[in-house]
Amino acid sequence: MGTKRVATARQLRLAVELRRLREASSLSAREAAALLSVNSVQISQIESGTTGVSEQRLRRLAAHYACTDEDLVNALVAMATDRTRGWWEEYRNRLPTPFLDLAELEHHATFRWDVDFLHVPGLLQIEDYARALFSRRVPELPQDELDLRVRHRMQRREILEGQRPIPYEALVHEAALRIRVGGRATSRSQLAHILEFSEAEHVTLRVIPFDLEEFADVTADMVYAGGDVPRLDTVVRDGPHGTLLIDSEPQLDVFRTLFRRVEAVSLTPERSRDFIRRLAKEL
Repeated sequence: MGTKRVATARQLRLAVELRRLREASSLSAREAAALLSVNSVQISQIESGTTGVSEQRLRRLAAHYACTDEDLVNALVAMATDRTRGWWEEYRNRLPTPFLDLAELEHHATFRWDVDFLHVPGLLQIEDYARALFSRRVPELPQDELDLRVRHRMQRREILEGQRPIPYEALVHEAALRIRVGGRATSRSQLAHILEFSEAEHVTLRVIPFDLEEFADVTADMVYAGGDVPRLDTVVRDGPHGTLLIDSEPQLDVFRTLFRRVEAVSLTPERSRDFIRRLAKEL
């Protein structure tokens, strides 16, 4: 097993899932170590993400933990043996770690859901819109870092515009579409881009209109990324102290329910496109 100095969010998720499996089996770290003929320190390192684990050892651990979910085990093996160095690696030590973690999460996602209230979802933003958003940051970003953030955001669109796009559903509040970011011309171009992109087979766009009565199911933006199995789904939310990754099964169930509730009261894709066309004409 090779030691990794800094674990990515994906590696940490693998570590967490292995710890959850062990705890579900009521085995201590010392007992799990004995089953592998290693010391408990190595199990602790595996479960903290500072040390990797081979496919053989992972499958042995899963067997000892009485995990019979073959799809889950195979997904964990894929995480453990993944050696992908994605495009986001060029930004390491140049942008904050959450930027890299989000790009890595999206790269491996099997589907993506967004709920946005104040801004157009990042994956649907055009360059001028993204630049205007990052330019409003306080304290102001140095020009080189602003450029890096804009370029990073544009490259993230690969999961929707590349050779193997994933299914994507966005629920966007009317407020996010009406707020003029970057001026009238940028807003007009942004709405045109959304309309064009919403016609893609793998994209579903729905508008949440102002005139809904008693709408209070979701009060903040949400990113939901699908894993290889539902247990490995992840919710991303921006909290007061930074980006928060949510992955416990009870919480994932809550966010799945919230998303479906918002989806149910949103406009249909066809009505949403008509709605956006009317907004564009007002500009």
